[in-house]
Amino acid sequence: MNDLKIKIPFTDKKFLVTLVFVTSLFMFWGIAITMADVLNKHFQHTMSLSKTQSAFVQFAVFGAYAVMGIPAGLFMKRYGYKRGVLLGLSLFALGAFLFIPAANISSFAFFGIALFIVGCGLSTLETVAHPFVAALGDQRTSDLRINFAQMFNAVGAIIGPLIGGYFLLSNNVAGSTDLTSVKILYAVIGSVILLVALSFSFVKVPATTDPHAGLEDADALNVDLAPDKKLFEHKHFVWAVAAQFFNVAAQAGTWAFFINYVHEIIGFSDEKASYFMGVFMGMMLTGRILGTFLMRFIAPNKLLAGFALGNIMMCIIVAQSLGMVSFVALLMINFFFGIMFPTIFSLGLKSMGSRTQQAASFLSMGVVGGAFFPFIMGYAADQFGIAHAYYAPILCYVVIFLFANKFYQVKH
Repeated sequence: MNDLKIKIPFTDKKFLVTLVFVTSLFMFWGIAITMADVLNKHFQHTMSLSKTQSAFVQFAVFGAYAVMGIPAGLFMKRYGYKRGVLLGLSLFALGAFLFIPAANISSFAFFGIALFIVGCGLSTLETVAHPFVAALGDQRTSDLRINFAQMFNAVGAIIGPLIGGYFLLSNNVAGSTDLTSVKILYAVIGSVILLVALSFSFVKVPATTDPHAGLEDADALNVDLAPDKKLFEHKHFVWAVAAQFFNVAAQAGTWAFFINYVHEIIGFSDEKASYFMGVFMGMMLTGRILGTFLMRFIAPNKLLAGFALGNIMMCIIVAQSLGMVSFVALLMINFFFGIMFPTIFSLGLKSMGSRTQQAASFLSMGVVGGAFFPFIMGYAADQFGIAHAYYAPILCYVVIFLFANKFYQVKH
């Protein structure tokens, strides 16, 4: 026990270059995910899509997580972290370059294929990057490295709407079907990602260790106190998977129609709304930082329950179309999102022992919730108005609240 009181380094010098590259991946997929929300609005204009139809953008990206999650994990297990990263970057770049022929023939179905391949790349990167970062140093500081990398994911989520708004929405002309800006933007993105992949291929990655093995101290390990139980017999884990599914579902729906809400209800231009989406994503980063601080004084499950209740209240206010009051409430939804994904993830992995990595794969696959819920919100927006569509996520927060308030408990 005394050894644990010794200050453990954040990482080792030999891992610094690798850590920089892997941390940058968190930023890249943050940019790509939120830029898809700007694409959603842009395609409504240039391809005359309804909100329900444009939700296919999120379906293609998040649906790829369900398809690619397990294969990416198996690929990483067989070929290692570095090749897993290179596979993810290659798929990301390929999908981005496919935007060029999709724009040339103005085919939304072709765009869907390109987005799906981008999503496969993002899923691979996310599957590989989390355990990769955890393995770049002592396991007792693995959580610190993951949280550090997640900060860059939040930064990427802020940058994505700003880039998308400037290149895609700033020159929107009513009735225009010009997709040149989409073609140029994604050609540049594909080139940057390809350059990163090429650079990383020359990086010599030092030998890493399993971040879940190596210490004999029980306090430092995620000990399974019921090893005879099968994975899905751990009820807290099952509830965590459900909570994660609904968390990402609500998040994807809220993000997908943020620009629509701000344009139609608040009256901002699409371009201005996309810039405010950068502020919106900044609220998420603020929520994550403040939430992490508050967890020093409040149990994570209690804070998660409180934030879920907060979002129920915010959704009700947003749905009332109260002008700037509802706009502030919309921004606050993303503030409360800040801690949800990592907190649900960590609560779901409690006492999973040797099943930790397997459990993590299923929790990551909860992202597929984001593939379906935008269709529901899009349909509600088309039928009842964009404001009333924000009643829909309330069900998601009820599930998260139930998990955080009661079903998070580990039972042996």
